[in-house]
Amino acid sequence: MEYTVVDSEDVPLTDLSEIDEMPPDLDIRAVDEELDCQNTAVKIWYFDEGEEIGYHAHTEQEELFYVLEGTFSLKLGRSGEEEFVEADEGTFWVAAPKIGHGHRCISDDGGAVLAFGAPPVDDPGRDPHSISDEEIDG
Repeated sequence: MEYTVVDSEDVPLTDLSEIDEMPPDLDIRAVDEELDCQNTAVKIWYFDEGEEIGYHAHTEQEELFYVLEGTFSLKLGRSGEEEFVEADEGTFWVAAPKIGHGHRCISDDGGAVLAFGAPPVDDPGRDPHSISDEEIDG
């Protein structure tokens, strides 16, 4: 693949509540799959008010987020040093590998977040409270 172009509305919407092993129960568009991305995971996550992706960390993957619609309450940082930040449309945030992050939609009309992850490895979320400073600092 040298290049591919797709409109986000043409990317199929997947209801994760129909996939038992795939929490949380949100809707997503797997942009990376539609574009056959090799080096980056790219998803659009859709939230109703109160829905969230819980506080977690990845071992290898850095994640970059961008609020497309709505307002979110972010929980970011190492275990014991978490900060809460409010993020509106147009806000970016990033979480390095092994650094805790999570976000909850707090806008009445719901919201959408564009998420990039690299490398695109199978890197399920870990409990940030189980990651030591020594492990983070290497």
